[in-house]
Amino acid sequence: MDKVSGRLTVFFEEPFWVGVFERVSEGKLSVCKVTFGAEPKDYEVYDFVLKNYQRLRFSPAVATDGKELSCNPKRVQREVRKQTQNIGMGTKSQQALKLQREQLKIERRTLSGEQRKTKKKRQFELKRQKRKNKHKGR
Repeated sequence: MDKVSGRLTVFFEEPFWVGVFERVSEGKLSVCKVTFGAEPKDYEVYDFVLKNYQRLRFSPAVATDGKELSCNPKRVQREVRKQTQNIGMGTKSQQALKLQREQLKIERRTLSGEQRKTKKKRQFELKRQKRKNKHKGR
């Protein structure tokens, strides 16, 4: 049976509040970074998760080591306290975000290259049409 876990970390990254969604499934970590702007209230974050989780674009999966949580309540409480003290995101999450940024950069380059080619082609066609019209005496 597949085990899926998720975590949302909201922190202040000058000058905006940022949320990092981490999703671990089948031992692979995927991350998505969302900028909130002003400090979001708890109910705003909850509402955002309910409405927009399906539309989030997660990074490609990065292998991660899966930790089994023990059932000791004191240990669980310590883990929760440690996570609330920890500000920011982990290094695996940073690697996943970096990978996502690189992929988006490649996509942007190909799109802008195609747009540039179509623009040049259109300008060439306009120039050719203008020459043809001048030759015809219009």
